[in-house]
Amino acid sequence: MKFSVLVLITALAVGLSIGLVNYHFQGSWYYLLISFGISFGTSFLVFYYLLEKYIYSKIKLIYKLIHNLKLGKDLKEALGEYVSSDPINDVQQEVEEWAGAKKKEIELLKKQEQFRREFLSNVSHEFKTPLFAIQGYIETLQDCISDDPEMAVKFLKKAENNIERLSYLIKDLDSISKLETGEIPINYVRFDIVPLIKEVLDILEDKAADNKTKFIFKDKYTTPTMVYADREKIRQVLINLIQNSIKYGKENGSTSIKIFELHDQYLIEVTDDGMGIEEKHLPRLFERFYRIDSHRSRKEGGTGLGLAIVKHILEAHQQTISVRSTPSIGTTFAFTLQKNNEPLLNYGKK
Repeated sequence: MKFSVLVLITALAVGLSIGLVNYHFQGSWYYLLISFGISFGTSFLVFYYLLEKYIYSKIKLIYKLIHNLKLGKDLKEALGEYVSSDPINDVQQEVEEWAGAKKKEIELLKKQEQFRREFLSNVSHEFKTPLFAIQGYIETLQDCISDDPEMAVKFLKKAENNIERLSYLIKDLDSISKLETGEIPINYVRFDIVPLIKEVLDILEDKAADNKTKFIFKDKYTTPTMVYADREKIRQVLINLIQNSIKYGKENGSTSIKIFELHDQYLIEVTDDGMGIEEKHLPRLFERFYRIDSHRSRKEGGTGLGLAIVKHILEAHQQTISVRSTPSIGTTFAFTLQKNNEPLLNYGKK
């Protein structure tokens, strides 16, 4: 309801009330009309002045500030902007929207704070484990280096393995940080994804043989499957996903790689027939250091950052990755890549 209408109704109510009271005591319509007219006019002027000066003008100012500061304007600019002719309802709407946005912002900040605490705790734990191991091996070395050289060599080797693990952790954390900030550029080239998948399978052949895992990649992929992406980074994505399928797949199991053609993308799926993952873990699977089974994960090796790196690489390509899994049946990771069937010379770089 507009301001003037609100004042008019209020003044009308006051004037009518006074007029009826006067009529009750005087019993004359003449005095009723006189008292109604005087009280209505006086009330209208008084209410209009008071509401305009002390309430309406303040509401207009609040509305200007809320509306324009939401748009990112500074205070001086916000105060000089035009305001709606019906600011009371507008203020209510603006405040409700502002309160809703702030509530979401607070919830997001709480989640980020929880993630930060968990991340710092995980980083501390991941670094502490190999550091304490190295410290223990060095202390033992000091005692046996002259008495038992063979044992000393064994402890040196174990210390070296833990130093290597620390190096991988630092390298992976650095990679994620640089991917997030865009410091690592995405070198787009046009290439055939099929030969790249075969290269990765050849690289991981020995690891698969150790776990008695069979690779399934059908010979039907004989025609060029051209994508537009950073070839080396997509190699890293494939290595991480296929390594995971071997690591967490069952012995004498299989890892299947499939390619599906979409409208303007290719969908690549890596599927194992291992233990699977419970649904409650799936939303957090790409978080840094998140482990479903910490003991088994460390026993199998790795930094706990592989899937986080995969996610960051694909997001840097403006592509997506998803996971679906059924316990005791298997897990499938699926990611998209931009399709590219244009002539190679259009991109100038092979």
